[in-house]
Amino acid sequence: GIQIAERTSLPTDRCCIMARKKPVPSGLRIKDLSFSGVPVRVYEPTAASREKKRGLVYFHGGGWMFGCIGNIYSKKQCNTFVYRLAPEHRYPAHLDDCEVVTRHFLSIAATDFGVDPRRVAVGGDSAGANLAAALCQRLSKTQDCHLPSPCAQVLIYPALQMADFHLPSYQQNHSVPILFRGRAVFYFLQYLNGNTSVSQQILEGKHVPVELKRRYKKWLDPDNLPPQFRKGARSPQVIPSHDGHVYHIIKQGLDPEISPLLAEDDVLRLAPPTFVLTCEFDVLRDDGILFCKRLKDAGVEVTWEHLSDGFHGIISFFNQGWLTFQSSQKDNLNFKLKVFLIC
Repeated sequence: GIQIAERTSLPTDRCCIMARKKPVPSGLRIKDLSFSGVPVRVYEPTAASREKKRGLVYFHGGGWMFGCIGNIYSKKQCNTFVYRLAPEHRYPAHLDDCEVVTRHFLSIAATDFGVDPRRVAVGGDSAGANLAAALCQRLSKTQDCHLPSPCAQVLIYPALQMADFHLPSYQQNHSVPILFRGRAVFYFLQYLNGNTSVSQQILEGKHVPVELKRRYKKWLDPDNLPPQFRKGARSPQVIPSHDGHVYHIIKQGLDPEISPLLAEDDVLRLAPPTFVLTCEFDVLRDDGILFCKRLKDAGVEVTWEHLSDGFHGIISFFNQGWLTFQSSQKDNLNFKLKVFLIC
């Protein structure tokens, strides 16, 4: 298959900490290209194939603010790219870039890369997974009769909503590296509009009107989680009213394009088959689990893998020498992901 990744020209302090030049693995060819003005990096196998290959368009993580692709290697066809980043750019710049690149690749996949456009998936980790989920929803509402939709979405510990930062995983892992509870709010706000002055009110749950909380409860209720993930979690303090000023600042963040978990059922049921990875020690764990439930309830095929000893950002520690963690090396996980991507 073929993989596409965004390229980065950011200063070193804005790139991921472990980015370093690595020799290109045998059997893999890497190209730096531009798709509709967006710089991308294409990874493709050198071995000849008698049939059209599969493809994956991958969106990197990094809180919508950071990103590099120095460690992304795949023996499948993959396109990865670095979308425009905050704080220089806000929503919807990131998502727009993802859409432009995905549509461009789908339009040239067969002719330029020998890839079957009907077998192209999208995916990402953390903020990149947010963009992948939001993109699938956007594309499902604006279908192009000339281009197929992504055949699958791969969501690695996705950030999926900014309505409730009191879910059990936010309580249990509030100070667990590498993503703290307060930092999750900070990154969402950087993506949204950069106004971090309302961070504390959001952490206190004062940013969502009561009537919206009632509406979201059916989707975000901790009772929707398996019992083992609710242990030790406290019910959030009931906030009788919201702060109208704060809501005015963040209300666009409750739109499904930023909070895909809050999409309506008629949108979710159009989602492609989905792979979701969650980690036990991650504030975003419950976002992924709740999204799995919503998709399944909507009739979407879902494959869920949970790393009971994993933490946020774990895939960045794959094959990193002494920094490698056992949970990033799971043979079972690699097998399940490969099987899922045979779409």
